[in-house]
Amino acid sequence: MVRDSKHRYGLDPRKGLLMHSFAGTTALITGSSKGIGQAYAHQLASRGADLVLVARSAEALEMLAAQLRETHQTRVVVLPVDLFDRAAPQAIANTLAEHGIEIDLLINNAGMGAVGPFLPRPLTPNVDSVDLNITALIGLVHSIGAGMLERGRGGIINVASVAAFQPMPFQASYGATKAFVLSFTEAIAEELRGTDIRVMAVHPGPVETSFFDTTTATLNPKAVSPERIAAKSLDDFAHGRAISFPGGRSDRAIAFISRLISRNRMARLSGNVNRRAGHDHVRDIASPTTG
Repeated sequence: MVRDSKHRYGLDPRKGLLMHSFAGTTALITGSSKGIGQAYAHQLASRGADLVLVARSAEALEMLAAQLRETHQTRVVVLPVDLFDRAAPQAIANTLAEHGIEIDLLINNAGMGAVGPFLPRPLTPNVDSVDLNITALIGLVHSIGAGMLERGRGGIINVASVAAFQPMPFQASYGATKAFVLSFTEAIAEELRGTDIRVMAVHPGPVETSFFDTTTATLNPKAVSPERIAAKSLDDFAHGRAISFPGGRSDRAIAFISRLISRNRMARLSGNVNRRAGHDHVRDIASPTTG
């Protein structure tokens, strides 16, 4: 990681808002085989970072790594890991230590969510989302963050969602997990205030990913690209921000409005939005996927 105090996270004012350099940084990205995680990999490689890619699919990771090496001549380490295994975060940290790899930037991106009414639908996807979105995330913050604390520097980006700011009928457990990520990230950021370890939460709105591909639920037509989410949030991090709304003003507005009206009213509003999207009568068309 670049250690000069003004450019600790590779901020290069000559390159403009969307091209901050991360040269000298080694970044670990979870859920990096597709979607936002893959976009983070491309963005960071193009900005000079070395990468550690984590996801379940070894084949997908190797294909991405080969592309990144060829295009950007960057160092890429592939770690096919199942983050549903509670031993995985410490196993990752142990593997990195064995190979002498120090992580400067941890991006907790892997996530999943169940869609549809909670009671009539299977419980397993809801429990799985807790395991991945919460348990794996805090495990990695602890295991990878320990090395940062020892070295006295580092950065952590936790990908949450605008769902964190509101109850989410028909995505009840997903919204709850992202609310946890928001609260946890804010608390850890305060614990580390005054150190050279920075923590930021990212709150995308609808994104063009495979999130709904396994159900009859439809994607919001205002969804933005994963590339935009990755690029803007990295720039926000380089600017020293503690929170990022990379999708635009409408996402920031949701967070603001949620603090002005009652929780019951907010639940009613978000429930109506999800009803219009067909989430109240969703059907599965394949097994839920994770990122």
